[in-house]
Amino acid sequence: MRDQWNNKLGFLMAAIGSAVGLGNLWRFPYVAATNGGGAFLIPYFFAIITAGIPILILEYTMGKTYRGGAPVTWARINRKFEWIGWFQVMVAFVIGTYYFAIIVWVLSYIGFSFTQAWGADPSGFFMEYLGLTDGALNFGGIRTNLILPFIIIWAIVAFVMYKGVSKGIEMICRICLPILFVLTLVLVIRGITLPGAVDGLEYMFKPDWEALKDPGVWVAAYGQIFYSLSIGFAIMLAYASYLPRKTDVVNSAFITATANHGFEVFAGIGVFSIMGFMAMQQGVSVEEVASSGIGLAFMTFPTAISELPALNALFGICFFGALLTAGITSMVSILQAVVSGFHDKFDIEHKKAVTIVLVPTFVISILFITGAGMNILDIVDAFINNIGVASGGVIEVILITRFFNPEKLRKEANEFSNFSIGQWWTYSLRIVTTIVLGVMLFLNTKDFIVNGYGNYSSADVNVFGWGCILFVVVLADFLTTMKGKEGYADLDKISQKEAAK
Repeated sequence: MRDQWNNKLGFLMAAIGSAVGLGNLWRFPYVAATNGGGAFLIPYFFAIITAGIPILILEYTMGKTYRGGAPVTWARINRKFEWIGWFQVMVAFVIGTYYFAIIVWVLSYIGFSFTQAWGADPSGFFMEYLGLTDGALNFGGIRTNLILPFIIIWAIVAFVMYKGVSKGIEMICRICLPILFVLTLVLVIRGITLPGAVDGLEYMFKPDWEALKDPGVWVAAYGQIFYSLSIGFAIMLAYASYLPRKTDVVNSAFITATANHGFEVFAGIGVFSIMGFMAMQQGVSVEEVASSGIGLAFMTFPTAISELPALNALFGICFFGALLTAGITSMVSILQAVVSGFHDKFDIEHKKAVTIVLVPTFVISILFITGAGMNILDIVDAFINNIGVASGGVIEVILITRFFNPEKLRKEANEFSNFSIGQWWTYSLRIVTTIVLGVMLFLNTKDFIVNGYGNYSSADVNVFGWGCILFVVVLADFLTTMKGKEGYADLDKISQKEAAK
């Protein structure tokens, strides 16, 4: 029997847990600050209304209506569409293989926070900790100092995944989300009470209205929405497939989006308050110390923690603890998107499906605890997000709005909702979302073709950048052609009975 969430709150906790990930804490503040500051909030909220919430409603409705992970849901809409479902699942699989590495680093840094083991040179310490080599193809061997945290994180995630949707994922999200909020609250309160905090907040929120004339700022806003909401790569489709048929998906989508984006802005206040304090301590501008992603978490923030006047260890534990809880809830959602794909098409018992997914994920993830780990991660993450996720999103909205009747899904979404969505939903997907995502995908792909990526060699980029995209395409095609259980592309008797109620 297919698992289900215990109730709507359990689903919302899991969906919010998936959306609220590492990117909320280390990506949004920097993206906002470097794309118009306070003015960025205009295209950001426009992107939420025209892309984020409409696609959430779409994916919630598709998953709930067709009762399957991405491949089976797409196959039940049209057998010719199954490939895009497997493409989205394989994108999630690739993300899952390297997401582990970041959580492993975070776990280690919780321990380092007790003594500020990074010393006076956090950047140098981080590079030495990783044993970073000079290229993605120069592996340098497995880092023995990463093996223990690697095993611990794997054990936690495997335990949750084998427990299933209601007893595993829902349980861990109910535990982690309140902890995440409390830890983030501590960060924000401590941040805004530091000298120099106002300078950091001014850097983040000071409006640069001229920036709104730059199309790149609008593209960045849509990119952030996809990055943070977990849409376009099978997660929300899979999560919604475990919902009871009479669930209000419209309201659920608004709640998920509001909680996620509210947390982004809230966390950003804490992050840039601390950046302002750090800039004041060093006598430089906020722009000079502000950074995004891995640099912020493992280089900039440790420096700030060491410079705090008091409670340094506690602050470090709170920051990296917040990253850990956010990372784990997102990690299990990524893996569940893959597990549901295999479970639903091939009629595999849950624990067997989990094993089929976890074993290759474990093997491939070992790459990221070698000396080349961060180099490989950087390249794969850039390509899989800017091309893989964007491709999955744009193909999704084109297939639904151009080759399927979106009105059918709109009526399905409205049937059990407290308030109805109108024609704006269809037009947002058909016109605004399709155009912006198409432009974003074109610009990203063109940039990679013309300029390569970062300072990496063409061999590094070809193997781990274009190679991972080819891997996703080939695996998606292979899994599409494999024979599944009889009638998997049709709603089973249980779903038909539910639809008749």
